[in-house]
Amino acid sequence: MGKNLYFAKGCNGCHGISASGTNLYPALAYRRKPFLISKLKSYRAKQGTTQQSQLMIPFAMELSDKEIDAITTFLSDYNENKSNYKPDLSTRGDGGS
Repeated sequence: MGKNLYFAKGCNGCHGISASGTNLYPALAYRRKPFLISKLKSYRAKQGTTQQSQLMIPFAMELSDKEIDAITTFLSDYNENKSNYKPDLSTRGDGGS
């Protein structure tokens, strides 16, 4: 469900199809679930501390608690044995390969 929501809600548009981030937007794959939940709930409450984070507010406002749980589980609990999701580390945007 989380993987489907990640694409259906357009997260991949900024964070990449592999959630590995881009030059402007952070990587989300493998982040700790409590951190991701906290961020999404803050954005849903219209709390963005930077101009970049304020871009997340309209996306997060549309998410229910159940959807936040599913998306953050997908992003934090990725495991090659449980998912076909494979991060493309060559497009992380941080100069790494």
